[in-house]
Order: sequence, then C-alpha cells, then structure tokens
Amino acid sequence: MKNKTYSLFSLALAAALFTACSDDDSSTNNSNENTNKTFTIAVIPDTQNMTDFTHQSSYQVSEGVNFPIDASTQFYGMMEYIANNTVTRGGDIAFATSVGDIWQHQTEILDPEHEARGFAHDPYTIIANSGEVFPSQETVNFEMPLAKAGYELLSQTGIPFGVAPGNHDADAMWSEASFESDPTRLEEIYTLGLIPEIVGMLHIGGHDNFNSVFGAESSFFKDKPWYISSYNGGANSAQTFEAAGYTFLNISFEMQPGDDVLAWAQSVIDANPGLPTMITTHDYLKENGLREANPIIDLTVVDAENHNSAEDLFQKFIKPNDQIFMVLCGHHHGKAMRIDTNNNGNQIIQVLADYQDRGQTVLDADPNFRNAHGSTYGIGDGWLRLMEFNFENDTPQIEVKTYSSHYNSFSDELNTYANWYKESENPSATDNEFYGLDSFTITLEDFKTRFN
Repeated sequence: MKNKTYSLFSLALAAALFTACSDDDSSTNNSNENTNKTFTIAVIPDTQNMTDFTHQSSYQVSEGVNFPIDASTQFYGMMEYIANNTVTRGGDIAFATSVGDIWQHQTEILDPEHEARGFAHDPYTIIANSGEVFPSQETVNFEMPLAKAGYELLSQTGIPFGVAPGNHDADAMWSEASFESDPTRLEEIYTLGLIPEIVGMLHIGGHDNFNSVFGAESSFFKDKPWYISSYNGGANSAQTFEAAGYTFLNISFEMQPGDDVLAWAQSVIDANPGLPTMITTHDYLKENGLREANPIIDLTVVDAENHNSAEDLFQKFIKPNDQIFMVLCGHHHGKAMRIDTNNNGNQIIQVLADYQDRGQTVLDADPNFRNAHGSTYGIGDGWLRLMEFNFENDTPQIEVKTYSSHYNSFSDELNTYANWYKESENPSATDNEFYGLDSFTITLEDFKTRFN
C-alpha cells in the first residue's frame, strides 16, 4: 500500500516535469525529415499473477470451489496487444522490455550452486510456511510454456525486445536458514513491517529455467543482429533498436547484479559509445521512490559477495556512465518515478511500474471471491506501461501512459479507475492526483545535447 510520502513525491516530480526547458538546437542524427520522430516503448510489468497456474479456472482453490477466471488470458491478451501495435504491423511500438517475474513458481527449493556454498533452507520460518513460495512441476508444465507462447507473439513481429529475470523466475527461492524468524513477534509486523528478524529472509538461485526460455541460445535471440551480447547464459543481455533516427541500447540485468555482471555491462557500453542507453532490471526503485530493497528479499544482505544493491548499482555503474539516460524496473508493488543527475550533470530518469496487486477482474467475475485473508486476489488486470517518445520539437518528451489490454482502455480514459484501485494503492491522493500517477510527461531536457 502506498503512503502519503510516495504520493507527494511522485506528484511533485510529475508536475515539475511538465515544465518544458529550452535546449540546444544543433543538428542531430535524427534530422532526416523523412524519419518518424515518434515511437513507443512497451514496458511489460510483473506478469507472474497472470501466468500463475493457481489463478486459472481449472485450479481448485478449496473443495468444490475453482478459481473464477483464467488469468492466463490476460497475459496472452497483453502480449497480443503489444504485438499488434508494433512498428512492423503499422503501430508505433519499436521496442519492448520486460522487468521480470514472468512466471510465479520455482522448480527447486535450493539450487545446487548455493547449496555447495553452504546456504540452507529453513522450513520453519513464517515465509516458508506462508504458502506463497513453493516449487511446483506446474512451473514447467504450465507457467513456462504459457510465457513462451506469449513472447512468441512478440517475436513473430520481428521487433527487438529484452527480458530481465525476476526473483520468481529463478530456479529456486527459499527461506535462508541463517536468518531465524520469531513467530512470537508476528504482531510486531504492523509496527515494524516485514523484517527478517520476525518472518525470515528469502534468497534465490539458478537461471536454468529462465535461460531455457529466454537465454542467448533460445529461438527468441539466437542469431538476432540486435541481440548484441549476453552474460550468465542470457540472464543478462543487451539489445539495440532503431527509432527516431537514433540507435538505442538496452541492457537487461538479473536481480541485484554482482560486480562481474557490471564488468560485462561496462564492456558492452565501451563497445557501443555514445548510444542513448536504458537499463531494465527487476528490483531497483521502491514505490516510495527510494532505491531500496524489500527487507525480506535483499540479496545483498544474504550474499553480499555476489550482489549489488540498487544504490550500489546507481553509484558504481549508472551514475558514472553518461550515456545511460533511463532505468526501468518492477518488483515493488506500485509505481514511482524520480530523476537524478549523473556525474556529468545530466538526467537519469528512473521509473517503476508493477500492477500485480490489481484484481478487479476477479471481482468482475465474482464480487465475493476473496483469499484466505479476506483480500482481493492480485492478478494485474492487463495493465502495462507505454512510453511514447516525441522528438518533433527542440526538447524531446516522453508521454507515459498506462493501458489495460483487458479493459481496452488507458487509465485516464476509464472513469472507474480511481474507484477500483486508489483505496488500496494511494488512499491519500485525490482522484485527479491518482490519475496523474499513471499518466504524465517527462521532459528530456538534455537528450539532444548528450546524443548529438
């Protein structure tokens, strides 16, 4: 649930970015009059609740009660919408990037590499017994094939795209034994929050499942000229795409990447100097706009040798590389946006979008259907982010829109939008403020001077 600080933070940023700034009017490599000066990037948020095998009508939630919808149709519909609106099919989507958590479940409790390094699963923590994290063969039978079929729709269009793995896409996710929980303090989570000392700490390992679908040798990326580099089998990857007369670079990172990953990424940037570069990763920006991890799945605390925090990633890699102008992420339930300056004084735009908690589509099917805690099932409702870049004027802009392929509507066109989601996401915001969090303009103040 979002707090008042987040609402004010995001709204202040959004309002400030509506103010246009003058910019250098020197010629750039998009000066060809015949070049289309606008294009869209589709940002695919966490889709795990749509691909979850327990969120399908064939799944029996309790004796005699099945789940009321097939959430998989929302995932497939989202991918179909993106595919149908690509530039190769007469639309304006030139690139798509996924922030991870594509499917929900793992196939192992503990992967062999981490077990060999001394990690262990504690089955007695609150997290381990919550029913939220468990390995399942249905990951291989249902969730991964569904994900592959959805992305095949996108692949068939021929446009470049990138996919970053999330924690749920790992082979294993377990409650790490070195962090003991204390169930006698459970009531304290309402004042202290979900902290490892009470509920335990999660860790993840292995990318075999992810790489089997989205790896460098997969049919999606093998021999594609725009798929220019990869690391750890494709858990980290780099793509280029052409739009508005520019060549853009996107680097997709695994969750909280280690120094070896950053060294690989630096080699990619060094081999492609001057390209406007985006970073896509899973865990980076929280819903309050801070670069902080969820305290119960902070890989840098469990395994600092092999992971960097979001702030480390920003300070060590993003801030020193002037050609990185934007970072996209998911993982934290909600949305946020902030702009910082890099070591050269230029913009770094950072955007979070994750709609997995939204479950109006379940209520549409059955208004009384709730989970064991009395809450609505989070599905996603087909919401995704569309970022339209406009280079027609001296100072380029990005129009950020939020669209539901299920409801066939943009957020600011749906008069029930605030009624459905505001109370659980931003209760302190006015309706107009809430709409503004999902529909706003970013001014690219220094883009043309940086990438002349």
